[in-house]
Amino acid sequence: MRTIAVINQKGGVGKTTTTVNLAAALALAGKRVCVLDLDPQAHATTHLGLEPDGTSASVYDVLVANTPLAEVRRTVSENLFVVPSDINLAAAEVELAGIVGREVILREAMAADPERFDYVLMDCGPSLGVLTLNALACADEVFIPLQPHFLALHGLSKLLETTALVAKRINPKLTVSGVVVCLYDAATKLAQEVVGDLSGFLERSRGANVPWAKAQVFGTKIRRNIKLAECPSFGKSVFAYAPKSSGAADYAALALEVMGAAAPIGLTQQRVTVEAPAEPVLEPPARQTAVVEQVA
Repeated sequence: MRTIAVINQKGGVGKTTTTVNLAAALALAGKRVCVLDLDPQAHATTHLGLEPDGTSASVYDVLVANTPLAEVRRTVSENLFVVPSDINLAAAEVELAGIVGREVILREAMAADPERFDYVLMDCGPSLGVLTLNALACADEVFIPLQPHFLALHGLSKLLETTALVAKRINPKLTVSGVVVCLYDAATKLAQEVVGDLSGFLERSRGANVPWAKAQVFGTKIRRNIKLAECPSFGKSVFAYAPKSSGAADYAALALEVMGAAAPIGLTQQRVTVEAPAEPVLEPPARQTAVVEQVA
């Protein structure tokens, strides 16, 4: 089982979109997948067609009331499950403040869960509080969705520092395995420079004693696509809403990379092949390099 925390403390970079649609692609490829919604905004829950009304059991009950995951987990479709969130989760930070071992409550709940999945994807909120720490404490891997803008590199520095602290003090097996570039526009020079700069930084980290020493920038870039923005309001993944869109093609290709497969995924409604845009090697601007290297 691969347990993956999808995190970035900056909002609007594609965390929920990536969590839900990557999970849907993996499920369509025949993998058993569970999504854990750890964001009080409950966007992943809504995206998967459930109503976070605050009355049904949610991940809040798992963290605060020791409710087993099996009593909260809901079936979304074949091979795809979700542990939903709701607004009550916003109170968890305060309610857990005085609890000893509050950072490992979710890890203990997952260890006690008899159900096994091929992938567990955790959608984390735009913060580095106790909810995100719970995700990092039980995760094997971290995926970082990143919008290719200069300011995104500032947040990346803090995020990598946090993963290093968690790996040192709470979860030694934690690694940053990949950066997912979202809202990508190959026609812009800035996007190409940011990706090139980040790739260079990760390459220079090879062999270092840091959680991101083996991280990669995924070759599949998630292009701007209006269908990805529309499908959450219908409570559907992009594969159910617009299976022939470029958004569906991109997330299918990303799932291929995550699985380490060498052939296209056989999706229920389509078979996609993706030709990634060529990325010229550019010398990154000095100020971008300086920001990223702060965490080296």
